[in-house]
Amino acid sequence: MTGKRSALFVSVCLLPFLVQGSSSASAAGRAPAVQADPPAAVTAERQGRFTASTSAPVRSGGVIEDIQVTGNTRIETNTVLSYMVVRPGDSFSQDDLDRSLKTLYATGLFRDVTLRREGNTLHVRLVENPIVNRIVFEGNHAAKDEDLRKVISLRPRAVFSAENTADDRQKILEVYAQKARYAAVVTPQVIRLAHNRVDVVFQINEGPQTLIRKIAFVGNKAFGEARLSGVVSSKETAWYRFFSSSDEYNPDRLKYDAELLRRFYLSNGYVDFQIKNATGELSPDRKSFYVTFTMDEGPRYRLGKVDIRSSLRHVPAKSLRKYIELFAHQWYDGKAVQDNATDMEETLQAQGHPFAMVHPEIARNPEKGVVNLLFDVSEGPRRYIERIDVNGNTVTQDNVIRRQLPFAESDPYTPSYKKYAKAALQDLGFFKSVSIDETPGSAQDRTNVAVSVVEKPTGEFSLGGGYSTDVGVIGNIGLKQHNLLGTGVDAGLSGTMSLWEKQADFSLTNPAFLGRNLVAGVDIFGIQNKYQTYQNYSESRYGITLRMGYAYNRYLSQSWNYSLIRRSVGDTWSESSWYILDQSGKSLLSQLSTNLVYDTRDNHMAPHSGYMVSVGGDFAGLGGDERYVRGKINGAYYIPLDDLTNSHEWTASFRAGMGYMTDWGGGRHDIIDNFYLGGNNLRGFLDGGAGPRSVGYAGHSSEDLLGGRFMYNASAQLNFPIPFLSDMGVKGRAFVDSGSVAGLRVRRNLTNPVTDAPYYTRVSGDTLRPRVSAGAGFSWKSPFGLLNIDLGVPVMRSHNDRTQLLRFGFGQQF
Repeated sequence: MTGKRSALFVSVCLLPFLVQGSSSASAAGRAPAVQADPPAAVTAERQGRFTASTSAPVRSGGVIEDIQVTGNTRIETNTVLSYMVVRPGDSFSQDDLDRSLKTLYATGLFRDVTLRREGNTLHVRLVENPIVNRIVFEGNHAAKDEDLRKVISLRPRAVFSAENTADDRQKILEVYAQKARYAAVVTPQVIRLAHNRVDVVFQINEGPQTLIRKIAFVGNKAFGEARLSGVVSSKETAWYRFFSSSDEYNPDRLKYDAELLRRFYLSNGYVDFQIKNATGELSPDRKSFYVTFTMDEGPRYRLGKVDIRSSLRHVPAKSLRKYIELFAHQWYDGKAVQDNATDMEETLQAQGHPFAMVHPEIARNPEKGVVNLLFDVSEGPRRYIERIDVNGNTVTQDNVIRRQLPFAESDPYTPSYKKYAKAALQDLGFFKSVSIDETPGSAQDRTNVAVSVVEKPTGEFSLGGGYSTDVGVIGNIGLKQHNLLGTGVDAGLSGTMSLWEKQADFSLTNPAFLGRNLVAGVDIFGIQNKYQTYQNYSESRYGITLRMGYAYNRYLSQSWNYSLIRRSVGDTWSESSWYILDQSGKSLLSQLSTNLVYDTRDNHMAPHSGYMVSVGGDFAGLGGDERYVRGKINGAYYIPLDDLTNSHEWTASFRAGMGYMTDWGGGRHDIIDNFYLGGNNLRGFLDGGAGPRSVGYAGHSSEDLLGGRFMYNASAQLNFPIPFLSDMGVKGRAFVDSGSVAGLRVRRNLTNPVTDAPYYTRVSGDTLRPRVSAGAGFSWKSPFGLLNIDLGVPVMRSHNDRTQLLRFGFGQQF
């Protein structure tokens, strides 16, 4: 009878969760509830049946001649009989009857089961579990209905189960625990309806968020609490963290913080560091958590002897010493050691040793406080790719995914391939998640690679607005599809309107034109700029650009563009300078451009390390009115300051550029093609405000910016987190910008159209003497849009340069 007792005990103990629906629930639109038996009465009924079945032992020697089933309305009698262990013709056996009873309960279909013998007939009386009519959540705000439905097992039109209801209650509490609401209370209510149906209502009292009140560290001697608090991702609650979740208690985050502490200490020479315990204690009022990290730092080690051993064929150890980036007597840095080993491994694989492996081995010497390091270079197991399976893509075509992979069937397979393949697929922007898994192939040296993706919407409709110091109030609208029909083709149509600028663009880009490593695209555009805020003319451009590009390898790429643009300069006035009046009218630009880029940056949008060098040129004169050649070179270098600051948010960057243009063939000399300095490339100065400008003369008092044929600029910038504001998405920067532009590219032999007499207008600022500015700024990724503010103060300037101390921009897509 042990099995029967267990089944009955579970059902009875879960009854407190199934309470009768209130009158307010019926008033809210539910069907009137059928009165439920009081829990005590049900318990008594089950206890009485249990006593009766145990008090009447089965007579031995009898044979079951018939089995009668009653009480079943939805479930067929034959189905009930199939669940039972006993059959007609079997002897009455208490063990078999107990097993039959347990099996019927285990189906979850019945609320009550009674087995009774009358003569040689076995009577089975059933009370079926009701059917779930609907499931309702009340009182939930922090968690949506659809999120809660995903975690529970109950479903409409399924059989109701008290056990499942109790399990679902616990799952809902776990959802709220993930949202740092440990004071949440979930009460399941069951409202009985006609025809043995029920409504299940989960009444939820979410309670306040349970935030971290205090973070403490025990056992730390080398670093203070303030330093270690900056290492962990969990933070103490503060008023300014209303946009952050870092002060919400999360057990998984606690494990991550323990790993962050381990890496921090390991990178600072504490090889024996251990986290003894990481706990979160809930306060008695269940409103806050107290987090404690208990640790053993151990001694600090310096790097001793650094050696290398190679068993790789035709690769002697001495030839690899040049790849060692570490030196003796520095503090041991576990991350630097692993990075050095990874770099060496990838270098060897690129040099024709695809299975090369580099394992760092350390030997501690606690007496001397040093760690000897040995890089063991060997050949790993030979593995080749037998098959590549692509899973999860419902829109994106297989070939779009496969062409991003750095390997194909029959290629050698190395761990580094997995990292680069995942990064390449994530960079597409088509997928929520990407995973690459390996399974054994048909032979020991064969591997099957499974690429699994979860797609996300790639279409985009945007309405936007904002303000910038360049064009004033901005409004824009756009329609884009980044993965047109799953082909990877990017298509977009957008428009921008402001007080000083109007623009419309249509673009189409195929990243694998003709199925090759070739990017091809076209842009059709129209732009109208009114420069009246700082110039005395307006400009319009209408044209088309054909683009083509290809990559030589992972870092080196080249692009080619051909543009045909109809330009117009107008809206001049009587006091505009003679140079601007001479520019009035229309011109046609036919230009061929190319750009060669070598880019090792870790992130193109927000670089933290690496460098970029680009060399480009423009040739105008394949038809049209312009005849010039223009060359440009730009570079940027990013230095992570993680080792100095123990933070990933500090970066030093250095940028520089230079350009020169010369004319040929007697074409027009339009100033709209010149180099201009100021604004984004020289903060603290107005757009184009540094460099040559006309001086008012003889009724033409306007001083217009003319640009030049030669320009150079350079910038040094430090990006850093702002205390107390980093969690809100605010990042700061300090910068020094410099540069100059010179070399007049305007006609000097102008003639007065009224008197037909030549005249000469003076120009100021035509000098290569550097302009220098210094300042600071910040960026805020606010819920309302990205806000950029820079304060630049000119340190060195020419007498007539136009300055702009404050520069800001704000905008949002929604």
